Amino acid sequence: MDLEGLSQLQTEAVNPRTRQIDQMSTLELCTVINHEDQHVASSVASFIPQIAQAIDALTPRVRRGGRVIYVGAGTSGRLGILDASEIPPTFAAPPSQFIGLIAGGDAAIRRAQEGAEDSIASGEADMIALNLRSDLDSVIGIAASGRTPYVLGCLASAKKTGCLTLGVACASPSAMNLSGNVDFMISPLPGPEVVTGSTRLKAGTATKLVLNMLSTGTMIRVGKTYGNLASLPISVPLTSTDQLARWWISLHQTKS
Repeated sequence: MDLEGLSQLQTEAVNPRTRQIDQMSTLELCTVINHEDQHVASSVASFIPQIAQAIDALTPRVRRGGRVIYVGAGTSGRLGILDASEIPPTFAAPPSQFIGLIAGGDAAIRRAQEGAEDSIASGEADMIALNLRSDLDSVIGIAASGRTPYVLGCLASAKKTGCLTLGVACASPSAMNLSGNVDFMISPLPGPEVVTGSTRLKAGTATKLVLNMLSTGTMIRVGKTYGNLASLPISVPLTSTDQLARWWISLHQTKS
């Protein structure tokens, strides 16, 4: 284990503003957490040009039916799965078009699978199992530290196949960026966490914002919205009461 390398990551730094958080009142600690969260959006804003370029690269592939595969471990993997799972009901994409993979398999979604993230070979094997197509498929590696072996293995395999590859990390420089296996690197730096090393906090929020922008921007470019309305019957199958209500509201708005 590279403890020295881990300690030098921005995601592992000690936050001087929260050293005494265990001695704060509940109101004070909530205020501090909220203040820290305000750094997240601005860190993502610094990478809007790179995000836009990535969307423009993803769009023609998705338009032709290509897949977008999110890969990650722990929180990063769960965030990819979350984003992928929301694309079909929002934009009527086939469930197989946006895929989320997590180190350790589906069991790791609900319960941490310690050690699963440390296998480069597992990442490579998961990519091989997908039968990637170089002209259509895109792989987005997600790792707060930018150095998760499973994710590095996925990206190396995808790059070798010739797929479009993206990296999302909250550390820079990172092994992901330096590997040469990423076509577009997005590295917002929201700063040290309220609880040292707990990257489910600011790093996780920054990652979610980036994934929101990538997937939503791509589907808008593909033509899955009418103005800012997504749930139209010509695009989205009405499979729930909420979707039916949303369609009804959208229909009346388009007539006004």
